[in-house]
Amino acid sequence: MIWLRALVAILHREALRFVGQRGRLVAALVRPLVWLFIFAAGFRAALGLSIIPPYQTYITYETYIVPGLLGMICLFNGMQSSLSLVYDREMGSMRLLLTAPLPRWWLLFSKLLAGTLVSVLQCLLFLGIAALWGVRPPAVGYVAVLPAILLAGLMLGALGLMLSSVIRQLENFAGVMNFVIFPMFFLSSALYPLWKMKEGSPFLAQLCSFNPFTHAVEAIRFALYGQLNLPALGWTVLAFAIFAAAAVRGYDPARGMQAKKA
Repeated sequence: MIWLRALVAILHREALRFVGQRGRLVAALVRPLVWLFIFAAGFRAALGLSIIPPYQTYITYETYIVPGLLGMICLFNGMQSSLSLVYDREMGSMRLLLTAPLPRWWLLFSKLLAGTLVSVLQCLLFLGIAALWGVRPPAVGYVAVLPAILLAGLMLGALGLMLSSVIRQLENFAGVMNFVIFPMFFLSSALYPLWKMKEGSPFLAQLCSFNPFTHAVEAIRFALYGQLNLPALGWTVLAFAIFAAAAVRGYDPARGMQAKKA
């Protein structure tokens, strides 16, 4: 089937690119490991944690931030994959891909899935390192968390795909990444519970609750402990649908945003 062949070809191309860019794997792991090994040690005494779901007892700060750091990996990789789309468009290979005799949404989804699978691999490697550091969720969590990571990666990758559809130059996209990544990451439950944020600023806590990254992190957190957080999953799916629809529209030369800039 031609659709499946196209998907396999795009997955193969992304795998070759990932293998050829070994520094990309190292960079993807260095960021969360710095938070786990260094920042967590400093925040452990300053940030007290109460017993909150899905945890059944008091936990260390390192244990709390691991789901958030998994989300960080998906967030940075989703943006980096979209950055490669802007590069491919400048080089002309993206235009060649989108002229294939297949629905545009399928080609974009294949590209999105390829980048997300890379995120899943990076997350698994990080979980292995975290286990060596002493952060070990239940064994069932290592399996249950895979769909949550995949969904989070798809949602964040679709966000990057949407941004790449409206930003035409590589330099501009690299700058916009910082304005997207850091507010999404810090205005979330990745580093601190929302109740802790609410103590300091109810307004910021409200912003965190509207942040789709917060819901992606909470879906990962609960899945890592073998539990299902339906509201978090629902909001993550909704955000993915919105971002993906906007990306498909943006890459449509007849209706999309790029046509307006032409």
